Amino acid sequence: MKKIAVLGSTGSIGTQTLDVVRKHPDLFSVVALSCDRNIEKAEQEAREMKPALVAVYDEKAGKDLADRLADTNIRVVSGMEGLIELAVLPEADILVTAIVGMIGIRPTVAAVKAGKDIALANKETLVTAGHIIMPLVREKGVKLLPVDSEHSAIFQALEGRADSKIRRILLTASGGPFRGKSLEELRKVTVREALAHPTWTMGPKITIDSATMVNKGLEVIEASWLFDVEARDIEVLIQKESLIHSAVEYEDGSIIAQLGPSDMRIAIQYALTYPTHLPSPAAPLDFTKLSGLSFGQPEDEVFKGLPLARRAAAEGGSVPTAFNAANEWANAMFREGTIRFTDIYDVIEEAMDRHKRIPSPSVDEIFEVQDEIDRYFAEKYR
Repeated sequence: MKKIAVLGSTGSIGTQTLDVVRKHPDLFSVVALSCDRNIEKAEQEAREMKPALVAVYDEKAGKDLADRLADTNIRVVSGMEGLIELAVLPEADILVTAIVGMIGIRPTVAAVKAGKDIALANKETLVTAGHIIMPLVREKGVKLLPVDSEHSAIFQALEGRADSKIRRILLTASGGPFRGKSLEELRKVTVREALAHPTWTMGPKITIDSATMVNKGLEVIEASWLFDVEARDIEVLIQKESLIHSAVEYEDGSIIAQLGPSDMRIAIQYALTYPTHLPSPAAPLDFTKLSGLSFGQPEDEVFKGLPLARRAAAEGGSVPTAFNAANEWANAMFREGTIRFTDIYDVIEEAMDRHKRIPSPSVDEIFEVQDEIDRYFAEKYR
């Protein structure tokens, strides 16, 4: 019985993680859950999963949830201290970091220091703090298992490679809902249109990131840390059916790809059951019903999120933090209707241009960069 703590249990990855637990009640138990402020969903999950602890980032919402669960033995904690308490919970074997944004950095660091294995869905953790996380993972001897479908595919394609040399990593992308549109057309898209992803069901922030191709840029930086390769050796390939989740090409020309349905629960489950593949809640892929597989190249001159991410990776230091922090701000403002879709690129580029690079930022410096960028753009767009 593997005991699981879920950081961000009410979001898309978190709820799908609980689907995997339901599929294998004899293999997994949930000992801790967390949310930001969705206490209605958190209460439902807590009453079903019966964890020892629930952490609520929003302190007022935490008090409300504590009142709702007063008839149970479930302990409710709140704030960043509560998230960290969840991350280091002694009885947990593995922490699923399903939370969105840089908020996941401190709990992940704490969990690794406490010797917990990590099922990583929070890409911002490695994008901004990979230089801190990866050495710590090696020092503590814990497993860092990718949950993103693309990174899970690469991870599986790399298994058993021995001393074989990699020529390149092929990181696939669907191209999002606006594939083929011009920059002028992108200026007019609505939030509703941007949230209508053609193949994947994700939370709103990641869905917008997918539409801008920022998400793929974040994945390039994350993959460079996870698999110890240069970002320039990671090629993004448009695969609109989202059936080939990524591939690895070795120096002899062999390419090993991982295929499967567009269902995140497969990657989530593999991170929890590694190195064993088990039946999952996903419907199996029927090759006889496929009309074909199509491929293409990213349109970097239109979808600028990817080239901006490559620039951030090349400059290194705190520049990926500036890239990510500016995107977090711009993504939220677009969803609120404050800025246009294409303004997201302008915000990111301006933030990177004016940022004073820190060669190896500490966790505190990472959040100082985020705070400075938030203040600057909040004032500019007031």
